[in-house]
Amino acid sequence: MSAGVVGNRPKQRDCYAERKTMKHRALLSACPALWHSIPCPHSELRLEFVLPCGQSFRWWESSPGYWTGVLAGRVWTLTQTDDQIWYTVYKKEDPNEKGGVTKMRMHKGCKKELSATKTQIKSESLCETLVKEETEEAIPDLIRPEAGSGLLEGEIAEKEAQEVLQDYFQLNISLVELYQHWSTSDAHFHRVSQRFPGVRILRQDPTECLFSFICTSNNHISRITGMLERLCQAFGQRLCQLDSMEYYTFPSLQALAADDAEVRLRDLGFGYRAKFVSQSAQVILKEYGSDWLETLRSVTYNEAKTALCALPGVGAKVADCVCLMALDKPGAVPVDTHVWQIAKRDYLPHLGSGNKSLTERVYKEIGDFFRTLWGPYAGWAQSVLFCADLKKMQKASKGQEMRQRPGKRKMEKT
Repeated sequence: MSAGVVGNRPKQRDCYAERKTMKHRALLSACPALWHSIPCPHSELRLEFVLPCGQSFRWWESSPGYWTGVLAGRVWTLTQTDDQIWYTVYKKEDPNEKGGVTKMRMHKGCKKELSATKTQIKSESLCETLVKEETEEAIPDLIRPEAGSGLLEGEIAEKEAQEVLQDYFQLNISLVELYQHWSTSDAHFHRVSQRFPGVRILRQDPTECLFSFICTSNNHISRITGMLERLCQAFGQRLCQLDSMEYYTFPSLQALAADDAEVRLRDLGFGYRAKFVSQSAQVILKEYGSDWLETLRSVTYNEAKTALCALPGVGAKVADCVCLMALDKPGAVPVDTHVWQIAKRDYLPHLGSGNKSLTERVYKEIGDFFRTLWGPYAGWAQSVLFCADLKKMQKASKGQEMRQRPGKRKMEKT
């Protein structure tokens, strides 16, 4: 909100200013009322390792150390300090207002004060009032209390938002204890994991996870991210615009199963994957129902994997990714070319002789070996080595090491 100056006092002149777009929030101290936190040390979660490493493809670093993405039908920005995960949730734009324009509402107290004197403001500034209103508006619909609950909306919203994050990051599971267990049974893991703490598995929405990974075949992370962005823009519902970036929900099964979905997906550059996306959505709705994917959380790993592999375009690796990252199957070990190379190089050298392709037999051998070595959370341990094998994660690790060495930083600056 802009303000002129009369004498030494600010002059308020645009209480009804219109905001065509909201801004990404990129500084905790700028608007502290719009941020909340949950306790979480770096040893339990490192956002810079987990969010961009190929589990989910809808988070991006909107500002250094700040990650923005769509979760549970709303847009969030996350950041972290040494022992806290900080989060802010953005207001959905009003579809009834052209271009998503939102008018700032002026508090009654501000109207009264301005009518009494146009050159003075209350000790509780209009800015603070607007921040308060934006905080209330930013509470996600899915975490609003029922009428008559007798509890404050803000308290309920904060509690429920924290539960969303606790569930998404599976913070009920002690990663430190798992690292200790894996390090005891695997000297190579112990060496690698020193530089990559806090790598954990997300618990994603099964529909989003399945159709995201159908798009990963013969693909790389940056291209997958672009494809899914176009998918959401074409088939999802717009949530809001932050700066120049528009955010959308992930499409529903019904949207992906539409008669014209395959043609539209091909126009969006999905190629042969367009057929798999459309047909899998149609099969799920026709033969199982819209809630079927979530029911796979309650069956065994083998049952869930077999069911997924029956869908068009879903092979062993995609099925294991969905089992691990959405269906509560921590023993699932997705084996792609990265993991295959890790297995040959560091664990099973015999796989390097005469095995020019990743066969079904080799895939099963690698998965069984790691499950025996690491135990019931083998898929989590595999994700640490996978992350450590990515060049961009290695750069992130080196950058973090430099930031944690202030003496060397000071010397380099001089």
